[in-house]
Amino acid sequence: MKTQNWLLKQAQVLPNHIAVFDSREKLSFLELKEKVEELVGKLEIIHPGKRVGLLAKNNLVTYQLALAIICSGRSIVWLNWRLATEELMRQIDDSQLQVCLVEDSLWRGEMDSRFEKFTAFKEIPAEKGQLISEFDYDQVASIMYTSGTTDNPKGVLQTFGNHFYSAVSSCLNLGLQPDDEWLCVAPIFHISGFSIVMRGLIYGMTVRIVEKFDAEKVEHILIQEPVTIMSVVPFMLKKLLARRKETNKGYNSAFRCMLLGGGTTDWPTLLSCQKYGIPVVQCYGMTETCSQIIALKASDALKKIGSVGQPLFTTQLRLTDDGEILLKTPALTPGYLNLPEKLPAKKINGWYKTGDVGHLDQDGYLYIDGRKDEMLISGGENIFPQEVEQVYQNYPGIKEIAVVGKNDREWGQVPVAFVVSEQKIDSQKLINFGFKHLAHYKVPKEYHFVSELPKNASGKIRRFLLKQNF
Repeated sequence: MKTQNWLLKQAQVLPNHIAVFDSREKLSFLELKEKVEELVGKLEIIHPGKRVGLLAKNNLVTYQLALAIICSGRSIVWLNWRLATEELMRQIDDSQLQVCLVEDSLWRGEMDSRFEKFTAFKEIPAEKGQLISEFDYDQVASIMYTSGTTDNPKGVLQTFGNHFYSAVSSCLNLGLQPDDEWLCVAPIFHISGFSIVMRGLIYGMTVRIVEKFDAEKVEHILIQEPVTIMSVVPFMLKKLLARRKETNKGYNSAFRCMLLGGGTTDWPTLLSCQKYGIPVVQCYGMTETCSQIIALKASDALKKIGSVGQPLFTTQLRLTDDGEILLKTPALTPGYLNLPEKLPAKKINGWYKTGDVGHLDQDGYLYIDGRKDEMLISGGENIFPQEVEQVYQNYPGIKEIAVVGKNDREWGQVPVAFVVSEQKIDSQKLINFGFKHLAHYKVPKEYHFVSELPKNASGKIRRFLLKQNF
């Protein structure tokens, strides 16, 4: 199935509507098309092959280059600038890139002839290029490497069809207003960021792009500009609430909601959101599904604490006997780059095995218990680290906590906690706190205080490194 190039379509039907804004420059869809044509012309000069890498931060140039790559009929390989050079080179080699465009400030001395600075690329003399007239739903638009916590990252293939159905599901869930403007602070090289760009093209919606999260600057935007939706993670939401408490300034009258990914949030945070009139839509998704596929209505937030909600319109959900979450959705990746056997191995009778374990309440709302491969068994009882961590994050002074299993002769495994805190906390106080909120077998009896937790480039905790302490 094919569809008209979304940029060409919006330039035709909404030529004067603002497509993207970065605080300094606004581009209408027609102006954006013309800019992209110039960049496509330059791409044709350097013959980059069927894939082009992008190593860049959130800015207007990155946005335009991303559209130029897909509108030239090529696939974007999104690269995380936080990666070590060795990790970066592995992904460059795996995706067989001939060209990787690099933001000047991210240039590294180890970069070879495959890498091209933005400034050098923009100076290439070329006439305007021809944009492809149609997008094929089965064509790969983007490739993103999933964060490896136990093995090397895998390149997830994301088709135009995946992006389209993801955008449609989000629209049917959140609604769509003619004046919608989505604030993009999430890294554009992650699906949470790039999905906003694709929604902008599909909806004909303005994308307000911001280089990085700064609570003070973001609050100013939410107050002064007509932003209607913002994607956040729990950390961002809490920082913004702290600012709101300090400044007591309300957001602009058009603001509709925060879309919260990367984990659910707690009762005190939701109460604060209610107090300040900030609707929060919590959701669940992954790189393999082109962003969220399950969401919790803002009106259900306080009634369903800890839930990620119900499947979006195009998502089917069921659980295995042992609680693993299975999915069917047209937003699901067709596979992993250079690993044709990987996706079939993660399917059962057509259902995608997420590796997450959860449960449904009597109303059909989903709760995530944790990762199947992170579950520990103590005395025959299953313990999910995420459940324990969520409880302890409410303890005063704890900044971060990670729970892992330690082998034990009597119980098989016991939970052990690694804590980042403002100051050392008496372990017995932490144990007593746990007993008030958790079954006794779930409460860690051993606490290690550390300055930081080991994480991968996407911020996920690398638990296997913590286990090496044993």
